[in-house]
Amino acid sequence: MRRQVRHPDLVGKHEEHHEEHRGEHPELAAALRAALAGDVDFGATARALATMDASNYRRVPLGVVAPRDAADVAAALSVCRSFGVPVVARGGGTSIAGQATGTGVVLDFTRHMRALVSLDPEARTAVVQPGLVLDRLREAARPYGLTFGPDPSTHSRCTLGGMIGNNACGAHSVAWGTTADNVLGLDVLTYRGTELRLGPDWRGAPAGLRDLVDRNLAVLRTGYPAGLPRRISGYALDALLPERGADVARSWCGSEGTLGVLTEATVRLVKAPSAPVLAVLGYPDETAAADAAAGLLPYGPLTVEGMADDLVPGAERKLLPRGGAWLFVEADGESAARELVRAADALDATVVRDPAERRALWRIREDAAGTATRMPGGTSPTRSGGGGEAWPGWEDCAVPPARLGAYLREFRALLASYGLRGTPYGHFGDGCIHVRIDFDLWTDAGVGRFREFSEAVADLVVAHGGSLSGEHGDGKARAELLPKMYGPELVGLFGEVKDVWDPDGGLNPGILVRPEPLDSGLRFEGLPLVVPEVARCVGVAKCRVEGPSAGPGVMCPSYRATGEERHSTRGRARLLHEMALGEVVTGGWRSEEVREALDLCLACKGCRSDCPVGVDMAAYKAEFLHRHYEGRRRPWSHVTMGRLPQWLRWFGPALNLGRALPFAARLVGVTPERDLPRVASRTFVSWFGTRLETPSDVLLWPDTFTNHLAPHVGRSAVRVLEAAGVRVGLPPGRVCCGLTYVSTGQLDRARAVMRSTLDVMADAPGPVVVLEPSCAATLRTDLPELLPDDLRARRLASSVRTFAQAIEEFAPTWDPPRLDREVVGQTHCHQHAVLGDTAERRLRERAGLTGGLSGGCCGLAGNFGFEPGHYEVSVACAEDQLLPALRSAGEDALVLADGFSCRTQIDHLTDRRGRHLAEVLAQALPAREP
Repeated sequence: MRRQVRHPDLVGKHEEHHEEHRGEHPELAAALRAALAGDVDFGATARALATMDASNYRRVPLGVVAPRDAADVAAALSVCRSFGVPVVARGGGTSIAGQATGTGVVLDFTRHMRALVSLDPEARTAVVQPGLVLDRLREAARPYGLTFGPDPSTHSRCTLGGMIGNNACGAHSVAWGTTADNVLGLDVLTYRGTELRLGPDWRGAPAGLRDLVDRNLAVLRTGYPAGLPRRISGYALDALLPERGADVARSWCGSEGTLGVLTEATVRLVKAPSAPVLAVLGYPDETAAADAAAGLLPYGPLTVEGMADDLVPGAERKLLPRGGAWLFVEADGESAARELVRAADALDATVVRDPAERRALWRIREDAAGTATRMPGGTSPTRSGGGGEAWPGWEDCAVPPARLGAYLREFRALLASYGLRGTPYGHFGDGCIHVRIDFDLWTDAGVGRFREFSEAVADLVVAHGGSLSGEHGDGKARAELLPKMYGPELVGLFGEVKDVWDPDGGLNPGILVRPEPLDSGLRFEGLPLVVPEVARCVGVAKCRVEGPSAGPGVMCPSYRATGEERHSTRGRARLLHEMALGEVVTGGWRSEEVREALDLCLACKGCRSDCPVGVDMAAYKAEFLHRHYEGRRRPWSHVTMGRLPQWLRWFGPALNLGRALPFAARLVGVTPERDLPRVASRTFVSWFGTRLETPSDVLLWPDTFTNHLAPHVGRSAVRVLEAAGVRVGLPPGRVCCGLTYVSTGQLDRARAVMRSTLDVMADAPGPVVVLEPSCAATLRTDLPELLPDDLRARRLASSVRTFAQAIEEFAPTWDPPRLDREVVGQTHCHQHAVLGDTAERRLRERAGLTGGLSGGCCGLAGNFGFEPGHYEVSVACAEDQLLPALRSAGEDALVLADGFSCRTQIDHLTDRRGRHLAEVLAQALPAREP
């Protein structure tokens, strides 16, 4: 289980702030608090975090309730009903059509009602609460050789309740069907508080439902398209036909929270494949892949997924076979996979059995929902630049699989006729297509075109016998268009069914039935064009991943420590979005809600690489702090640690005199749980200056940490580089990357320091080797982003090399000393996010250093872990991956940590000593002759 902590300095302030900002319904909030054991939050932060899901839409709730149990749900419904306030149920908030947002009270099931109630491996069933994340169920079922069949790409953070509400499907639906196919029974509460246990043979049907169905058997038997495995749109009323078992639970699936509120579900588990093998088949383009997909279905594949090369990052393309588009086809056993390959008529094929290789390939497909949001070309509104934006306005229609190729060709032509771009991908075996399109959702003209295109593509889908939604539900995005698919009679029947279940209209109004217009309530409305970068987050919530599902990534360490949405990348992006709008979060750049959320951002830059759409919260935090404290008194830690290079340069070893004083930590704004680092008696630059000057192949960057706090790392690097035949020099003057100024939001000072550095480096030759990953990342990214008009900044950024990259480039034939030792430790988060560690892994392998380094963040993160109030979260971040890895390693294992922060955290929290790779190699070199 994830270790959860509450930030001690923020809890009190956070609650006080809520007391001052209860919203416009204090009586409702008070009544809910009196009736519930769970959490009731009508504060600005909670409301802002629930205004959006993963769609284009935004609806502002009155407040958020996190019920503890079904009794709490019933109590909340009773109170809301007495006030005439609507209710919307919310899980992971990854819905793409807007149905997980609401204007009344949002019920958040992810905080408390997230239990696996029971699992029966003999019966192959499980009982779950609605807030249980899918991967937690799959992990519990795995030891029994079982799994839950539906597996959308958000499986690491989506909830069972959300999957049932949307009738989610995922990659394995060709084998195991939709969520509705795997639900046995549901416990729900109606808006009026009636408890119903739904199942087949009319079990749990509300009064009047059976009579309504009996009177409309003809339209139910003829009104639904045939041969369509992914028909998710509208209510599944045909499941109530007598010949289909009158299954009320199955019919309820996909109702998007408009009929009742789920409190518990009994689901079917399936036997997991014993030997899953992935065959990746290459085709000339996506239409060729689509034409081939239906022909593979008779061979019993577990998956038939498709995507084109537009969605594959360049570095990952080498993992795929030759082609311009691919089918990801999974089978149980290699012989079955080989049979599929023979039947595929593909340009090229790769068959993969290794679990790690399969995960790497599947990650390419699963990240497509975010990757598709970044279009090549265009102008990015963010500081980082590059590319345009695309949105989920027409996300997941489905047609009969045999018609998919023809549909895609016409869809492409329709896109071109509207001057739009989008790259289809998705569940080709089920005829279900996802696509993000570069709609202009900022201007009236662009929104008008969005509506016109939506109507035109709906006509195209219907012409091919398809469903407007093939996975994510109708929500606001498609419900208005349902008459095109079903006709007025069946759509009218949907309204009558809604009235039987929810006669007061209190559950998720405006969704699916009597819908709001598809072009209303767009989240871009009113957003100032001067800050469009806050809209980049599309809400796919990869930053909310926890536990083993998080894998080797970094994002988002503070969320994984606290479990609170406001400490995720998505949560912070939402608060910035609301700050820009000024409706819920007021105060602009002085907003305390945003400052509180960003206070626990470690600026690890993990989101820059791990977020599928490249949200760079570290950059946003720096910009916010810069503006928030403009003309105001800053925290003392910003003055001390934020200007660390200045103090070290002025006072040097004299700073050690204060380390033993009882008030030293308070004096410098450091938390008392931390020991201050010792300043070296002699700097690295001073040591290097005693050497004879020779021409250099590379310049070794004397970063603040190496120069003043860890000069032995610099000396080790020089020794190794020279042993490899690389001549080393130093920059011709004093340089600094500006890291500490950037991380504390002192951007004016950062720019001044950077310009001074560029003056020094203007005529400096050759590549620059940077030993400290944070400084290398700052030079690579922050430098050109903060000084975009200075060509020297881009030139210096492109010259940066890590220690291992320099050896690989300038000494490719050098044989490092063989250590043949196990290593443990952590890849620095900035290295993971910006620099990559491929060269480091290759150098370790050549030196006989075995074992991998953990992901995650050490939790110290420069000034973060030293600041008052951050210690508990800092330690919890280390406990996520780093400390368990150290505890499980052998006593003889070498602890590698190239970052000064990582080594310091290891020193503070363990009895082991972390070392830079340069140190380890230098100590293994033969002793120098006297």
